[in-house]
Amino acid sequence: MDEAITYRTATVEDALSMCELGQLLNAVHHAARPDIYAAATEDFSRDLAHWSGLFEKPGQVVFIANVGHQAAAFITASLSASSGPLMQPLNVVRIGSVCVAEQFWGKGIGRNLIQLVKDWAIENDAQDLRLSVWPFNARAARMYTEFGFETRAFEMGMKVGKALE
Repeated sequence: MDEAITYRTATVEDALSMCELGQLLNAVHHAARPDIYAAATEDFSRDLAHWSGLFEKPGQVVFIANVGHQAAAFITASLSASSGPLMQPLNVVRIGSVCVAEQFWGKGIGRNLIQLVKDWAIENDAQDLRLSVWPFNARAARMYTEFGFETRAFEMGMKVGKALE
């Protein structure tokens, strides 16, 4: 029998589990863009300051999914307001990272985490939910499209100066 999947708001005590899960993000992104992303590491506590920092800022939320007592996935999101004379005033929730351990792919965990963020966005009077996804991450892009996200802009970049060694 499959163990129950539970979801909750994460706390700073979950940061080390997020570091461990986050190595999948490091591996996928580094494989495709080693010029930008660090490689995964067995010393996953290397990333503790990054993930712990999410709990220090207002307008941020992290949800975590557990399968039994094992952390299986997480999602991060932040709330901000757009303003200025050229923009409509909007409260925007931006999803930062979505990570589901490979052994739990295909169980709807990612979709459920996105739904939790969508619900949080509505509770916080947001009018828009946004995220960025790299073209190499086709699996994630497909899930986001199925969830209802649409392509609105293309971020473009170019290397300048000397490359890091």
